Amino acid sequence: MRRSKYKASTVVPLALTAYLAFMAYYGRHMYLRGEYLYYFGTIAVTLAIILILHFSLKKKEKLRQEREDRTNYDTYHHDDNDSNKNADDGK
Repeated sequence: MRRSKYKASTVVPLALTAYLAFMAYYGRHMYLRGEYLYYFGTIAVTLAIILILHFSLKKKEKLRQEREDRTNYDTYHHDDNDSNKNADDGK
């Protein structure tokens, strides 16, 4: 299986952060009207959600990699254990 050079845990949050930057620029009229709490509050909540998404995607990738490693190496591990059990049965 071909591995991607960029991981989803990096690309998706970066794309969403770029979108947030665009939307913050587009919504700057709220900042200029003096609605500071709404403007910065929205940005802060969105950044928090993007961070949570990043760490959850990173955890998902780690679990997937561990599962792939386990399935790739389990076959050999079980073969070694089975041969040891057969050798002990003959004694």
